[in-house]
Amino acid sequence: MADTPKPPDMQLQVQMDDEVANGQYCNMALVNHTETEFVLDFLFVQPQQPLARVRSRVITSPRHLKRLLGVLQENLRRHEERFGPIVLNEDEGSRH
Repeated sequence: MADTPKPPDMQLQVQMDDEVANGQYCNMALVNHTETEFVLDFLFVQPQQPLARVRSRVITSPRHLKRLLGVLQENLRRHEERFGPIVLNEDEGSRH
């Protein structure tokens, strides 16, 4: 069996318009899934208001979500090494 040549490395260029670059502040997330997809809804909940607005929705595959989770865990570890532990209040544990 002959070795297949490796494709050349490609440099990914990321483009972002100004609105996306400004970002959205979110203080709550909801996660739902099927066998083939995860749906992440990022919301903003105003204090003393019964309405939460979805600011962004991300739909991704289980494999990509697992890779994302690993990157988030590693970056959180680095953040806590540098700035100290992040302490969650008891009521925050149920708000994902």
